[in-house]
Amino acid sequence: MTSVHVEPSRLTGVVEAPPSKSYTHRVFSLASLCTEKTIIHNPLISRDTQATINAAKMLGAEIVEKPGAYTVVGRRRFKTPDNIIDVMNSGTTLRIYTGLATLVEKGYTVLTGDESIRRRPMAQLLEALNQIGAECWSTRGNGSAPVIVKGGNRITGTAKIKGDESSQYVTSLLLTGLAAHGDIEIQVMEELVSKPYVDATIKMVEVFGGEIRRRGYEWFRVSPQELRGVEFTVPGDFSSAAFIAAAAHLTQGQVTIKNLSTQYPQADEKIVEIIKLYGSEANYTSEGLVLEGGRNNADVEVVLRDAPDLLPVTAVIAAVNDGQTRIHGVAHARLKESDRVTLTAAELRKLGVEVEELADGLLIHGNPRIKGGVAVDGHGDHRLFMAFTVLGLALEKGLIVKGAESADVSYPAFLQDLSKLGARIKKTE
Repeated sequence: MTSVHVEPSRLTGVVEAPPSKSYTHRVFSLASLCTEKTIIHNPLISRDTQATINAAKMLGAEIVEKPGAYTVVGRRRFKTPDNIIDVMNSGTTLRIYTGLATLVEKGYTVLTGDESIRRRPMAQLLEALNQIGAECWSTRGNGSAPVIVKGGNRITGTAKIKGDESSQYVTSLLLTGLAAHGDIEIQVMEELVSKPYVDATIKMVEVFGGEIRRRGYEWFRVSPQELRGVEFTVPGDFSSAAFIAAAAHLTQGQVTIKNLSTQYPQADEKIVEIIKLYGSEANYTSEGLVLEGGRNNADVEVVLRDAPDLLPVTAVIAAVNDGQTRIHGVAHARLKESDRVTLTAAELRKLGVEVEELADGLLIHGNPRIKGGVAVDGHGDHRLFMAFTVLGLALEKGLIVKGAESADVSYPAFLQDLSKLGARIKKTE
């Protein structure tokens, strides 16, 4: 396992946000359902998105890489994959392609992934798919991968699903409905978490000429429909840019992030609001998102129900704020690549930060005088690794952070971009 030794630094300069992971997943998945040619510019190529590209190919989509772009020609009925679909660490791929595998003409599709994936919940999605005519199950009977999906069934009807675990279930059902055998109605029981991700899915369906009927986030209806081929440029990723924004805040730096747009819904755009709460300035200009680090040392409350991926990075900002921060609404962050609530708290305590673990978040008593100089563990979770790396930039004795390999899941150029802005970081084995 590779670690990084992070030394105190002040970040300045200009960097380009990487392409959005969420939109890369969605554009390739929709293109795989479209029989016309789609051209995709600027996709994110990372471990997670490569899993989606591979899954689409295994179900029969024709995907060709060309300079600066990918071309995709999909199909209305998928072929039986000739091997298991390995989603690696990508929960999005697992959920979307479990749904799409119900559209395979015959045979069986098996989906699995790494140890983290094999712990993540799938029972609610499997039950919902079975309600609309699918036959799919967990091989171990525990509601987690590996999962098996039988092809050749007639997919139509009403699915009822709880909304408190993952919005990816709704995304999976919506995309499946576009090529189902009849209408699919989705009834969401309890309040939906991570709502902007469903908005992103519906936005991309509209880009492809599709239509989804809805009443808020409680009811959706999708009919089988032909999508049109498009030429699409993947927007920049607020989820990844959040770590650069946090680094600018923590180091009192001056950074401009290019390639970010508010045209497409992104939950983690909330990072702009968050760093402002802690005293930094952030403004959209013709040059990009311009950030100037500052501190106001106030008590802060942050609700992350719709942006759970921001939990680790918000927590490290709170750790050095001279005030109390309550982060809540993120019980579902326990169901990500790791239990991000428990593990974030545990790693902050190694630094001497006083943290109370709540059922749905954290209560952090910040301390701007923590020194660092210890080793913390990213636990194989890319967002924990990146959060603690940017925290190390603001500590007098820096930090050693384990698990550098995990950044490849979503932001392969993370360390390179930080170094470009003046971060002093060394890799160690």
